[in-house]
Amino acid sequence: MSRILVVDDEPAIGWSLRELLTDEGHAVDVAANVTEALAAAARSRPDAILLDVRLPGRDGIEAIPDLRDTAAATPIVVMTAFGDLDTAVRAVRAGAFDYLVKPFNLEHVSVVVARALAARPGGDSSTEPEAPPQPLIGSSAAMQEVYKRIAAAAADERPLLITGPAGSGKELVARTVHAHGPRSGGPFVATSLAALAATAIGDELFGGGDGDGLLTLADTGTLLIEEIEVAPREVQARIAQAFAIGAPRRGGSPRPLDVRLILSSRLGPQILVLDAGLVADLESAAIALPSLADRRDDIEPLARSFLARHAAATRAAVVPALSPEFLAALADRDWAEHVRGLRAAVEHAAVVARGAALRPEHLPPTNVVADGAGPLGAVSHHLDSAIKDWAAAARAAFGRLPEPDLHNRTVRLVEATLLREALAHTGGNRTAAAKLLGLDRATLRTKLRQLGLDD
Repeated sequence: MSRILVVDDEPAIGWSLRELLTDEGHAVDVAANVTEALAAAARSRPDAILLDVRLPGRDGIEAIPDLRDTAAATPIVVMTAFGDLDTAVRAVRAGAFDYLVKPFNLEHVSVVVARALAARPGGDSSTEPEAPPQPLIGSSAAMQEVYKRIAAAAADERPLLITGPAGSGKELVARTVHAHGPRSGGPFVATSLAALAATAIGDELFGGGDGDGLLTLADTGTLLIEEIEVAPREVQARIAQAFAIGAPRRGGSPRPLDVRLILSSRLGPQILVLDAGLVADLESAAIALPSLADRRDDIEPLARSFLARHAAATRAAVVPALSPEFLAALADRDWAEHVRGLRAAVEHAAVVARGAALRPEHLPPTNVVADGAGPLGAVSHHLDSAIKDWAAAARAAFGRLPEPDLHNRTVRLVEATLLREALAHTGGNRTAAAKLLGLDRATLRTKLRQLGLDD
């Protein structure tokens, strides 16, 4: 387990980074100013530091030399809301490992932290193994099948594909495969391609040709590439080629890769379209994760585990009880958001209950309507028919092209309409639109720019 020190005077940022990094298995300390940061660094010897620039009392960049005196080899990632040239130059000259501009995407923060941990002295050594992942929970028939496939995949070295709905635990399964395999002593590096601009995906993986991309950082370990379907086809081909002939070495010939590749996707294997080289590498090795609706027997043990973890994270004196009525209310929900949604609901209820037994009224409201029920069900039926009609027309129009790319065409068409409607509903308020869509504001801004809607 690595220890991360977050130095930021904004409580919301400190909280969100603590939640993110704790979920990834790290121990996290948070300091609000340089004095607290120096004390925390001396006390806990962090493996990486996330350091804000504008702090009360003393500038963060000016404090880097003092932090170096306390934690000499610790990589320091500078965070700032003022991404100007002067700040960037000061950060680099002070010896910062990397530079994050607020508001940042949390998944990008995960990638940068993974790089920092891998870059520190001894960071890629087998003497410092990856922290064990959170245990998978559930004894339903669906999960028993998943366990069998994980056991088989852990003993294998072939590239692996993990599919399942958003929030179903694909990264946790990947970490479990890594932890139980022969590469458990090596690094586990993960990236979500959906968090990156299409033009940046290649550089993220291959390092812009300098050999310092994620493929290099994952050497002797495992690389998880999430949402592989968003990678341009030429990047997918480069990935397949790298595993066939090796990755480019700085100023030299390709070096054979010593990396276990795991890909994940929200799309099922039957509709996932990948480069032919990747498909050949994946062969038949795949793990399909069930939705929570297909493993309802696991809802109670999952809820108890999430509640216990929340109590530990908040240093609660005792773990609150789960009333029978609360468990019944959980079982009655549709859980369109899957395991991640269940965790969010349990944590929300724990906060509202304030230490008392959790009851149905403590759950967050839900607007999920079962398929086929009410107005949403009727409109969903029409949407399904419209997509079928559009797919038929698109096959006729684009089917003879070398790359018809129907998936991206469909996503862009639907996404553009959805974003326009959300902005119209909120009167152009992007913060409100992002909340309605379930996106952070930076992600919405990026999508609007990519779709040509950022006017």
